[in-house]
Amino acid sequence: MTLPKLTTDEIAEQVRDAVESADLDAYRLLQDPNVHWGSPDDSAASCRDRDEVLAWYRRGRAKSTRAHVSETLVRGDHVLIGMTLSGTSSSTPPDEKTDCWQVLTVVGGRVTDIRGFDTREDAVARLL
Repeated sequence: MTLPKLTTDEIAEQVRDAVESADLDAYRLLQDPNVHWGSPDDSAASCRDRDEVLAWYRRGRAKSTRAHVSETLVRGDHVLIGMTLSGTSSSTPPDEKTDCWQVLTVVGGRVTDIRGFDTREDAVARLL
C-alpha cells in the first residue's frame, strides 16, 4: 500500500502517530525507499535505506525501548520530532528516561533523511 503525496505537516502528524503506536508498517509508508539515517553531519549514514532504518527501530523495540513523542515542529521541508525514550538499553537503567530529537527531511511527500540529535538546541539549529 502506498500513500498519496503528503504535505510536511501531514508527514509530521503521521510520524507522531506511527512512533507513538510503534506502528513500523505505517512509518515505512512515510519513508522514501532510499531514506538515510545517521548522526547530524555524518556523510556515511548509519542506515542507508528504509529496511535498515526500520531494522534499527525493531532492535530497539526488542530491547524494550519505547518512545513517547513530546513535540513536533515543522519548518519548511523539515520536521523536528522530540522524543522521550524509556525502557532498557545498554547505556541506561531500565526506569531511566532519555530525551532525544530527530530532524526529518521531507522531499516529494516522503521522509528522505533522518538525523539524530542529543540536544533540542542542536536539532532546532538544523531547522533554521
